[in-house]
Amino acid sequence: MITVNADGKIMVRRCLVTLRPFRIFVLGIGFFTLCFLMTSLGGQFSAKRLGDSPFTIRTEVMGALESRGVLRRMSDMLEMLMKRMDILARLENSTDFHKGDEARFPLDRFQPAAGLMERIQAIAQNVSDIAIKVDQILRNSLLNGKVVEGRRDQCEVPRDPKYPDCAGKVEWMRARWTSDPCYAFFGVDGTECSFLIYLSEVEWFCPPLPWRNRTAALPSPPPLPRVQAAFQSDLAHLLELIGTGKESLSFMKKRIRHLAQQWLQATRRLELKLKDRQRDKKHILIHIGFLTEESGDVFSPRVLKGGPLGEMVQWADILAALFLLGHSLRVTVSLKELQSHLGVPPGRGNCPLTSPLPFDLIYTDYHGLQQMKQHMGLSFKKYRCRVRVIDTFGTEPAYNHEEYATLRGYRTNWGYWNLQPTQFMTMFPHTPDNSFMGFVSEELNKTEKQFIKSNKVSSMAVVYGKEASIWKVQGKEKFLAILNKYMEIHGTVYYETQRPPEVPAFVKNHGLLPQHEFQQLLRKAKLFIGFGFPYEGPAPLEAIANGCVFLQARFNPPHSSLNHEFFRGKPTSREVSSQHPYAEDFIGKPHVWTVDYNNSEEFEAAIKTIMRTQVDPYLPYEYTCEGMLERIHAYIQHQDFCTMSSPPLPPKAKSPAMQSPPSPLALSPNATHLVWSPSASRDPHAWPPVDSLQVWVSETRHSCTETCRQHGLVCEPTFFRFLNKKEVFLQLSITCDSTEYEMNHLYPAVAENVHECYLQKEPLLFSCAGYNTKYRRLCPCRDYRQGQVALCRDCL
Repeated sequence: MITVNADGKIMVRRCLVTLRPFRIFVLGIGFFTLCFLMTSLGGQFSAKRLGDSPFTIRTEVMGALESRGVLRRMSDMLEMLMKRMDILARLENSTDFHKGDEARFPLDRFQPAAGLMERIQAIAQNVSDIAIKVDQILRNSLLNGKVVEGRRDQCEVPRDPKYPDCAGKVEWMRARWTSDPCYAFFGVDGTECSFLIYLSEVEWFCPPLPWRNRTAALPSPPPLPRVQAAFQSDLAHLLELIGTGKESLSFMKKRIRHLAQQWLQATRRLELKLKDRQRDKKHILIHIGFLTEESGDVFSPRVLKGGPLGEMVQWADILAALFLLGHSLRVTVSLKELQSHLGVPPGRGNCPLTSPLPFDLIYTDYHGLQQMKQHMGLSFKKYRCRVRVIDTFGTEPAYNHEEYATLRGYRTNWGYWNLQPTQFMTMFPHTPDNSFMGFVSEELNKTEKQFIKSNKVSSMAVVYGKEASIWKVQGKEKFLAILNKYMEIHGTVYYETQRPPEVPAFVKNHGLLPQHEFQQLLRKAKLFIGFGFPYEGPAPLEAIANGCVFLQARFNPPHSSLNHEFFRGKPTSREVSSQHPYAEDFIGKPHVWTVDYNNSEEFEAAIKTIMRTQVDPYLPYEYTCEGMLERIHAYIQHQDFCTMSSPPLPPKAKSPAMQSPPSPLALSPNATHLVWSPSASRDPHAWPPVDSLQVWVSETRHSCTETCRQHGLVCEPTFFRFLNKKEVFLQLSITCDSTEYEMNHLYPAVAENVHECYLQKEPLLFSCAGYNTKYRRLCPCRDYRQGQVALCRDCL
């Protein structure tokens, strides 16, 4: 048996302990080397050809150069490791052991160390061989990419007058291309050529590079053939499209189910009315921005607590109408879904979309509009003509035009979008500059109407206001006390456990009622009374449709953005004379009474008269399902803001030889206004048809909206282009000592006291709204269909 003394044992243990970490370290180095080679060299062999993308060459070369350096350092490290192992072996052999055969350390105990050194030598040799192969690969890669790399180094910013912004954009890219990952997504890598390729092929600020012809992006595929829209008869698929997860969505789906039969009947009637008229099927994205989490979604949590429902009522009806008209819909209530449907590249939203917009139309609101602008880059400007903005209170042209709004003090948080004003779609037809979208109210049949008339309680009133805050109106005690003398007052104010203290004790509060129970309450009541807020909601129309008389307060002075906090910041100067101007102006007595609540005698007299007056349930046609379907159908088929022709720019100078084309207008037989001349040509595709045009001159304190209404007409802003000519002043016998083109939302107009005439310089500022005591305005008016002010008589 071979033995060793204690000192020998200790030395052996030390040697083995010393060698074990080296084994682990060497194995780790080997594993790291293998992973690194698979990552670096594997990419070289599996990547696309170098010519496939102009943005991969420099990245791959730099990556390979770094790989070569690392391999050399690893080879040196292994060589140093091997030298240190050799030194260690010598130190171990020179250690003082006891002499004699029994003191010799067995040589076979060192065999593992010798084998390990041999393996280290082999790894070092392999790493050295690999480094040589990498050198060969790099030389071949650099030779193959020499021509293209040379071109990349030779790129210069072109001086092309057709692209005046190119140099400035390149300068911006040099400084800011790393500010958004979307630039790298499109291949920008910091080189001059990558800037120019991006700015010429992804954006359009620079001319295409000649040498890029063979690798330029393929042209967009031709548009798909038009498909005819077919009326739908089943709303089940729409309910699936709307989705789940929010109380607001549940409310909209309940509303659609509740009105399903009325929608389907109206669809069949419109189908018969249009007969076999061709209708293009549109691909439509509906993005309800105010319901997204990013916008705060303050509405969904309040659906079951008496919160405002007007916007959700309108969106539910828009969805139903678009679907039943036979169009293809996508519905989103999240920013992530919006980005996915639009094709937004990764990043912060500074780059265009990755592919052409797949939608013909996008219906959204101001929140959604802002989200689209933030994430679509330049594509927003390109595709904004396809957007339709659901805008409750309207946006007037003076607030919509960014430059003009900034210069003249009309800029607000919600305006300055530079859209065509008719792209904004309102809940009520109060702003003719915008398109009237509306909503629907439940329509009663003859049997239901008769039942309501025979069961009305003439001494019963319901208060308009589901939130306790609405009952805090000043002076309510006075007029409620008068009302309580004649009628039993009912409320539908939300509460959880205790009766709201704002509601007087003599009011019978039912709490927040489901819609069908609220309808039953309205069918019994004689009066529906408003406290002045909320403004322009759907409830008064529902009450009138159920046979109630709507009593509301007259505002003196009228409420507007100049004197009332609610309207401050909204993009309109409209003066609201009552809680519900549409009910006051378009419906009126006997269904609607507008009185001064501060005048007790007037208020009490109105109550007495209302109790004696018999009224039938009434619903304007434009708020029926058929009326809304009719209106939206006309908009989709005729409103095209992407190809509409702009009016000619004002002439800089005219020579005597130049003659203006004759005016298409002629004086009416009674010489009070202008009409379309019977001898003038007509564009068969013009919408609205020009035959419906009448030109009237306003008084100094009247807007064109008021002027047209006084003549039983509606202001039509698309006709302003026919009025914006000096000849029109002459036809109306208006003397003009001077005529100027200026940017002003009140033009065309005349300052009669000084005989100065003004024409509109900016077409986006043509406006039915607005007046000034200095000017009389030229107003384009048109006729309209009975019960459908949005459409002229021949517009359908």
